Amino acid sequence: MLTKEIVTDRLLQLQQSICTALENEDGVGKFSTENWNRDGGGGGVTRILQQGAVIEKGGVNFSAVHGELPNSIKKELKIDDAVFFATGVSIVIHPISPLLPIIHMNVRYFELANGDYWFGGGIDLTPHYVDVADARWFHAQLKGTCDQFDLSYYPKFKKWADDYFFIAHRTETRGIGGIFFDRLTANDSIGKQKLFDFLMHLGDSFAPIYLHFMRNKRLLDFTAAQKRWQLIRRGRYVEFNLVYDKGTKFGLETSGRVESILMSLPEQANWFYNEIYAEKSAESETLKYLKKGIDWASFES
Repeated sequence: MLTKEIVTDRLLQLQQSICTALENEDGVGKFSTENWNRDGGGGGVTRILQQGAVIEKGGVNFSAVHGELPNSIKKELKIDDAVFFATGVSIVIHPISPLLPIIHMNVRYFELANGDYWFGGGIDLTPHYVDVADARWFHAQLKGTCDQFDLSYYPKFKKWADDYFFIAHRTETRGIGGIFFDRLTANDSIGKQKLFDFLMHLGDSFAPIYLHFMRNKRLLDFTAAQKRWQLIRRGRYVEFNLVYDKGTKFGLETSGRVESILMSLPEQANWFYNEIYAEKSAESETLKYLKKGIDWASFES
């Protein structure tokens, strides 16, 4: 029988395996480790790598918290039971090079005292410059993972990501999307154990996916103008995380550890006034791809 203790232990193992893989590939940076306790119950392990050879700032967070939900979260989740348990791993990697993408993943499990539960999470990519071949490869990896469990998952979760990772006040997506899902529970065709297997299969795909980009992009030269553009795109990332991200909101409203919650933010980001880019420039071409509904898995340029 799948218990919250089994889920917790497996997520801790996932955190360790991802940190080890990223350290080995970076070659210089090492993750610091900080154990923390939450006043309302539970705690977590925050692991941060800063100023590596490839990674400027990366966070791989584990948490397992419990207690009572505030009324605002109960209302948002449309539940009456206030006693909860939640565990998950959340990752954001900000690279030094503007030619390497930002990547985010979250895999999580939520359980109420009455026995109700669900799984949630996803993975998405935010390139500073959209490379069509990279976008197609990335989405092919996600589709392959989803198709092993349910052929409906990729198209459904891909659309969910397009809608979720959308900066409404900019009318642009945060990046090229990925997959996103929430409140997955067992049904006649898929049981709780298989849902957990899907969650962990997705989690285990993170390191191979990002190491692929690190190996292919880490030695590419970049210009000061490209670095400037990277800082602007990081600003968009910050806007999304602080204005729209539900995980950030949940952590802050349940008295989570602020430093761990905001580890997703880059060390530096810029907001320049009224930037205009030349037609057909790499920057303006990237902006054309920041929209919902692009079928990257079968995209033809």
